[in-house]
This record gives sequence, C-alpha cells and structure tokens, in this order.
Amino acid sequence: MLLIITALVLFGPKKLPELGRAFGKTLREFKKGTKGFMEEEESPPSLQSRKDSRMDEANKP
Repeated sequence: MLLIITALVLFGPKKLPELGRAFGKTLREFKKGTKGFMEEEESPPSLQSRKDSRMDEANKP
C-alpha cells in the first residue's frame, strides 16, 4: 500500500500506466531470454562434439 502511494506521489497518476506497460514488456523480454538460455543449456551436444568423443573412444588402446 505504501509503495502505491509513493509511486503516485513520485510519478503522478498519468505516468503510472506507461510505467506499468514498460515494466511488463521488460519482464516478458527477460523471461524470453532466460527461457532461450535454458533451452540452449538442455539441448543435446552438437554433431561436432559427438564426432570428437567418438574419435577419442576409437583412439583409446
């Protein structure tokens, strides 16, 4: 409640909807970025790294 009153005093009632929209867009972009990063981490290894590990196994005595 105190935060809402402080925001009204600092920014005024006309600016608050704009700030809310900007905050929402920022949050959505952040979620997209973290989701993409997490999917990148969970993806299977690339074809080149699989080739390298097979070559390493073939070269073992």
